[in-house]
Amino acid sequence: MMNITLSVQPFYLSHADLSVVFYCDLNSLETKTRISVKNIIASEQFEDKQGKILLIRTDKKRILVVGLGKLEELTMHDWQTVLAHVARKAKEVNAKTLTVALPIEEFAKKTSMIPEKLIQGAVEGLTLGAYEFIKHKHVDEQKKEKRIEEVTFCVDVKFEKEVQKGIDVGQRTSKATLFARDLVNEPSSVTTPTFLSLIAQSLAKDNPDISCEILGKKEMEKLGIGGILGIARGSDEEPKFITLKYQPRKTRNGKTIVLVGKGVTFDSGGLSLKSDANMETMKLDMAGAAAILGIFSIISEFKPNINIIGLIPAVENMPSGKAIKPGDIVTSYNGKTIEIISTDAEGRVILADALSFAETFHPDTIIDLATLTGACVVALGEEVAGLFTTDRRLSEHLLIGSSLSGEKLWELPLVKDYEELLKSPVADMKNVSKKRYGGAITGALFLKPFVPEGVPWAHIDIAGPAWQEKDSSLCPEGGTGFGVRLILEYLSTVC
Repeated sequence: MMNITLSVQPFYLSHADLSVVFYCDLNSLETKTRISVKNIIASEQFEDKQGKILLIRTDKKRILVVGLGKLEELTMHDWQTVLAHVARKAKEVNAKTLTVALPIEEFAKKTSMIPEKLIQGAVEGLTLGAYEFIKHKHVDEQKKEKRIEEVTFCVDVKFEKEVQKGIDVGQRTSKATLFARDLVNEPSSVTTPTFLSLIAQSLAKDNPDISCEILGKKEMEKLGIGGILGIARGSDEEPKFITLKYQPRKTRNGKTIVLVGKGVTFDSGGLSLKSDANMETMKLDMAGAAAILGIFSIISEFKPNINIIGLIPAVENMPSGKAIKPGDIVTSYNGKTIEIISTDAEGRVILADALSFAETFHPDTIIDLATLTGACVVALGEEVAGLFTTDRRLSEHLLIGSSLSGEKLWELPLVKDYEELLKSPVADMKNVSKKRYGGAITGALFLKPFVPEGVPWAHIDIAGPAWQEKDSSLCPEGGTGFGVRLILEYLSTVC
């Protein structure tokens, strides 16, 4: 990752490869340069609109003028996107060092962002915008990669402590997000259930605050974890049920939050086979698991004073002579029976086991992240995750976390009347409704009976924003790491 520092020296003293200044802060330039830059801006008819940039070459330096539009309308997601655009442009012109002028006082007056969050968002935008996944490219292509090596933020000395804290937090959240992106972007032949379990074990290996337990097929058979075992039947890859525990020594008996991440490492649809087009990107179906692993990769550095449990049911959903069939019945960990109508609605079946298993940790809150339904993408598009929750306070905290992290959430209802659509004549329930509509809601309603009674629960359907369909400023095509920053922000509010 790039090295990010702060400076309290005047911006115009910068000798970086690229000097970044916002249109609203041209006064940070020295007089002669400012006059020259303003003349060029006028001749180019540059407008102060969000995301607009203009590269200007002077005798002494390259200056990137960046538009933000009306600061009063600037959201965290907007701010991150603008900085990501800056990172893209810096890489395009092969600028290895950047200096960014930040008029914090002006921003504080006109936006809702406090200095610490402003800097955190800037660090995240630059880091996420600079990301590429080129591990499997030819070595010559790897050598061609253009990297930003150093970024310096020029700020007023009175904001020095807040800016440094924002830098530190932004680097941690970015690192965790890129950790998750890398996992999602790996081929499914790499990120098998066993591979995810090894990653989890490596996170716990050298960290006294984290422990890890892996249940294999035999252990799950003994415990009656039938949903995971049923979905895994068609694959040669053995399923794994991963438990990560973060338990700070100060609060061994404190509040406990359980985070659950869907870990279908490849989803062919099973015998209810997907089409070629729908199967093409199904290595992404473990994006919820990747987010949980990303969070645990960095959680000790945040030092939250609560117990955090990560549960990852990891399976591959494949067709074979052993595969689960429509009409089969499985028994979940809490004893409820599930009739399998579609083997392509597998994620909710493995989550049923994980959610009911969560009760063994006596949780105060449960949150699951899952690429659960295409219906949620139809409803909310590719940038917004669907939020379903049984608790108003939890909903409010997550929506605040969404606003502060830049990861978009929209709350959808748990419509009680739709529960009728999941009734089965031969089991306690069926895994999918036969109706075409309301699929995101019935998916969430299916999960609800497996949540321990009385425990506040939120289900976040990340099917849309977990994967970037085409290159954008904040993320190239591929895994986005969605959910990492949102949950870390949420945890910071409840600690």
